[in-house]
Amino acid sequence: MDRAGSPSVTVYIANHNYGRFIEQAIQSVLNQTYQDFELIIIDDGSSDNSREIIEKYAQHEKVITIFQKNKGLNVTNNIALRAARSRYIMRLDADDYLDDNALMVLAGVLDRNPEVGLVFPDYYVIDEDGTIIELVRRHDFEEVTMFDQPAHGACTMIRGGCLLELGGYDESIRSQDGYDLWIRFVQHYGIQNVNLPLFYYRQHPQSLTRNEEFILETRTRILRKQAQSNGQNLRALAIVPVRGTGMDPGSPALKLLGGRALIDWTLESAILARRLSGVVLTTPDQELLSYVSKKYGDRVLLVERDRKLALPNTYIEDTISHALRESTKYHPAPDALVVLYIECPFRTAEHIDSAIDIMELFDADTVIGVRQDLSLFYQHDGAGLKPLRKVQCLHLEREELYRQVGGLQVVRRDYFEKHHEVIGGKIGHVVLDHRAAIWIGSEWDWDLVEWQASKMACSPACRVRKSDEG
Repeated sequence: MDRAGSPSVTVYIANHNYGRFIEQAIQSVLNQTYQDFELIIIDDGSSDNSREIIEKYAQHEKVITIFQKNKGLNVTNNIALRAARSRYIMRLDADDYLDDNALMVLAGVLDRNPEVGLVFPDYYVIDEDGTIIELVRRHDFEEVTMFDQPAHGACTMIRGGCLLELGGYDESIRSQDGYDLWIRFVQHYGIQNVNLPLFYYRQHPQSLTRNEEFILETRTRILRKQAQSNGQNLRALAIVPVRGTGMDPGSPALKLLGGRALIDWTLESAILARRLSGVVLTTPDQELLSYVSKKYGDRVLLVERDRKLALPNTYIEDTISHALRESTKYHPAPDALVVLYIECPFRTAEHIDSAIDIMELFDADTVIGVRQDLSLFYQHDGAGLKPLRKVQCLHLEREELYRQVGGLQVVRRDYFEKHHEVIGGKIGHVVLDHRAAIWIGSEWDWDLVEWQASKMACSPACRVRKSDEG
């Protein structure tokens, strides 16, 4: 016990309309081999049969029940944090459940390691009916040096004092509490993974994890807020390289997409990006230089690119070096360079800002836009195709594959000047949505982006303003 009459661990179950699952969650806590705990069940305004089930446990000696109008996840998290009497606290979502030994193992780690403030396990992914889909094994966090892959918000045990020192949960966000807490936590306290599957994580049609666009937008706001809290010291300059029709007759830079030239999509987003101190267009194309000069004036610095630098099979690093030298005649040397390709018109100012925030928060040398690729990949070894990874129900985090997308690369200037590489060193990543990942490489791709553009109600500038308002 932490103090007389107080348990060592508080588990709280956050529930909203999960009446068909919550009893299994409750029983998985009460059946723990480690019994020095209290269980707080918070029903967040359910309209199903949840209350009837929860009230069956109201008289249990270890259970505290709270019924409230719908307040959202992070308000509920803070209510639990204030109500908890223990040293350690852990949330269990009502549609998930624990292994019988979860509390014993996780509390044991915190007991033995006072420098660790947060501990999380591996887990099983199950379907709606409880059938195991896969076992997810995280990295060995004794070897991890870049903490950009967070633990789950749920089934992670945390020292309550650390949570309180961080100010608890941010009630301005309604999801991704684990991501928000992780970014703040890793800057101040030690973390540890237990390489045992200790909870069952349910995926079903109502699961929040399936709403990718909402998740990524929320992460963008979290990154922005934390970067602002830390103080944004990184000066970043965008460089937009375009060969133009003189070197590439098929260049689509001035081709109209949704009523605007293709290049406008990239330049407008770059101009609106909060983390950029300037935007440079480098091209040998006189028509393009004239178009951008008339439309954008001094908002875009124009660098006439030597035609030799735009020949096929030339290195982009040489073009970036030239653009950097020319830009420093007019602006202070930046801390970071953001290379943007116009073939990805749906990459937004928020994507650019997030990449710079990630570079700053995780101290990366370079940051790229990516999407996780779950496809099966093969190599030919001379005797036939061999899979790069085994087809099995074991999901190893270290074997996950990421595909670079979005025509977005950020590199620290000092790293670039030392190594003459746009990508290298300690590489961070920003996950982009499907639309931002589209690259125009063919006429079929152009048909796709035209269809996407027709579905959009406004320009990149309009989309940014709307997201700021809401």
